[in-house]
Amino acid sequence: MGSAIRGSRVGAGPMGEAERGESIERFHVSYWCGKGHEVKPSFAKEEGVVIPSEWDCPKCGLPAGLDKNNPPSAVKNEPYKTHLAYVKERRSEAEGEKILADALRKLHGDDDE
Repeated sequence: MGSAIRGSRVGAGPMGEAERGESIERFHVSYWCGKGHEVKPSFAKEEGVVIPSEWDCPKCGLPAGLDKNNPPSAVKNEPYKTHLAYVKERRSEAEGEKILADALRKLHGDDDE
């Protein structure tokens, strides 16, 4: 009932540089959010690497920037607009009252047409 691979699992065992290959040289960049959290992601140190100007803070979710004294402001999300909100943008209160009065007249059979 023994197993030749007892205690083994995918990814188990020593993984040295010889098996993985050499690691690429890396460097860290500091980003700060509006709450003062510092985030330090690492980037490959090779030609052509683009460092983003903003990074999401994993602690609070706010955007973090490269300037500690001037962090980026939070993105303002517009709330969901209802159908009524869109209608109110297109029609004035007076127009709405007229449309309602016309519809009620038709509903009650007072239409002259």
